[in-house]
Amino acid sequence: MKQFVSIFMTLLFTGALQAEEVKTIKLNTPDKTRGKALMQALADRHSDREFSTRELSLQDLSDLLWAANGINRQDGKRTAPSALNKQEVDIYVIRKDGAYLYRADTHSLQLIATGDHRTAVAGAQSFAAEAPVSLVLVADISRFGDDSERTRTMAAVDAGIVCQNINLFCAAVGLSTVPRASMDHATLRKVLKLKESQLLLMNNPVGYPKN
Repeated sequence: MKQFVSIFMTLLFTGALQAEEVKTIKLNTPDKTRGKALMQALADRHSDREFSTRELSLQDLSDLLWAANGINRQDGKRTAPSALNKQEVDIYVIRKDGAYLYRADTHSLQLIATGDHRTAVAGAQSFAAEAPVSLVLVADISRFGDDSERTRTMAAVDAGIVCQNINLFCAAVGLSTVPRASMDHATLRKVLKLKESQLLLMNNPVGYPKN
């Protein structure tokens, strides 16, 4: 009986570890040597509303997120500047298998909700749900310590900067994207478990070009 209990507890512990592991996806080290020159990326930047259904590779997703708002200095500062360095803009990654929070400090994805919630990002514009990945930009204004109109304006500006990083990275490496403000706010707030202080501001569906 003791042996049975021991085996059962071992299996239970192993299963718990495996369940814990799937909650975090460790991203690849960003490849900082890829892409076109900045001026060429600016020349090529445009919006796409058609996407291949092919899944985004882990390397492309890793590089995309680092370019969007990853840590680029030892002091923890980011590829995107933010007002007062509050770093209030978080990126939520919506994929077919679930919704994740991008953790820049560990360059990893933390599972927030299982299931395919891309239609919530698409809202009334169904084309956006065809992209394999959508990046949702959320600003937590509590990091400023107040909820003034000026704070909300700064948060919106900071989200726009992150969005432009996404657009330029996609132009540089040949990915398709379009910046959007439309989405199903009520559903996404529930799916992402957002607090009152967290504002849904923008999103970018991202994928390979549709042939």
